[in-house]
Amino acid sequence: MTEYEKARDGEVSSALRKVAIDEKMDPEKLRGLVAAGRVVLVGMTRPHSRVIGIGEGMRTKVNANIGTSPDHDSLNIELKKLKVAIEAGADAVMDLSTGGDINTIRRKILDKSNVPVGTVPIYQAVVEVTRSGGKVEDCPVDKFFQVVEDQARDGVDFMTIHCGLVKRLADEVARSRTAGVVSRGGCFLLQWIARNNEENPYYQHYDRLLDIAHEYDVALSLGDGLRPGAIADSTDRPQIGELLVIGELVDRARRRGISVFVEGPGHVPIHEIPVNMQIQKKVCRGAPFYVLGPLVTDIAPGYDHITAAIGGAVAAWHGADFLCYVTPAEHLRLPTVDDVREGVIGTRIAAHAGDIAKGITGAADWDRTLSAARARLEWRTVLDSSIDPQLAHRMYDRSPGEPDELCSMCGEFCAIRGSRRSVKD
Repeated sequence: MTEYEKARDGEVSSALRKVAIDEKMDPEKLRGLVAAGRVVLVGMTRPHSRVIGIGEGMRTKVNANIGTSPDHDSLNIELKKLKVAIEAGADAVMDLSTGGDINTIRRKILDKSNVPVGTVPIYQAVVEVTRSGGKVEDCPVDKFFQVVEDQARDGVDFMTIHCGLVKRLADEVARSRTAGVVSRGGCFLLQWIARNNEENPYYQHYDRLLDIAHEYDVALSLGDGLRPGAIADSTDRPQIGELLVIGELVDRARRRGISVFVEGPGHVPIHEIPVNMQIQKKVCRGAPFYVLGPLVTDIAPGYDHITAAIGGAVAAWHGADFLCYVTPAEHLRLPTVDDVREGVIGTRIAAHAGDIAKGITGAADWDRTLSAARARLEWRTVLDSSIDPQLAHRMYDRSPGEPDELCSMCGEFCAIRGSRRSVKD
């Protein structure tokens, strides 16, 4: 029985109870949200992994993508990225490896990770076919599903599957977009569909996917293969058309007893973010929403962790439940260990800002703790309470000869100290 089925049958499982404690929520209330499909639990597949809740009333979660590429396939570096991502506060990671021994890399990440791990199985399916001399369109239908089952058997917690990119949308998107298809999984399927003149196998054989997900209690993340990769493409017909298909697939997954959430954009100008969140929640009947950014402008390569944090804060405020981080290297290269850390911290800031705005229990208490310490000029507490204490300690600076309660920004003209003196006087 899956976690979703347990909740639907009235059971408060041990995993659900742990999440209720973490989220400061009544267990029965949480059970009702899980049973309604508005919260998804992930992290039950490995005993050393923390279970998290994604969805309504939960703290907004942050995911970090790691994984090799054909040009950079060091397992040791990816394990360092995993360690740094978790230390920086990522709630989950995704292994997107396409280089090296993909099975070994995934299994090592699963073994070392104490947070939920996700994958995109189509990557491995296509890599194995092309390494054998074939092309994307040569990938057999059975291969798509064999990799899904292999990864589920290894203990993957959630999988991104681009089921909603159906043939009629694949035919339309190439004619109507500035940036075309920027999802790697979406692009693989676009090629497969076009060159075989057949329907998306994940859509056509969706029941086969549901059977695997049910057997291993893997959460499905219904991927947005047509997410906009430029603000000019935001909220266009292919994006919304795919979302409508995904809405139908959410219903089918729930009827089968499977936890499901939905992936979203992408590049979205800031004024369109609220309506994107509202459309998804309506069309997908409150299913948790997992967004990449959104990036609010296209002009900032090297700073896209900032454009994504801006969009992520607005998205979380208006209902996004799970933010995929974006690093400074987005659009430029495979991220380094330092990029991973910076991406996680930036996205956590966005998630926290969104949580304050939507009134998540206890979210603003953290800010009040730090602000009270700042008002008392208790620098040690300020630094230790910050979202990145390591950086805060490194940057804190006092001018020579100044008291410990001052910093080099204002020195003797410290406004807080001055206002405290005026009150005393």
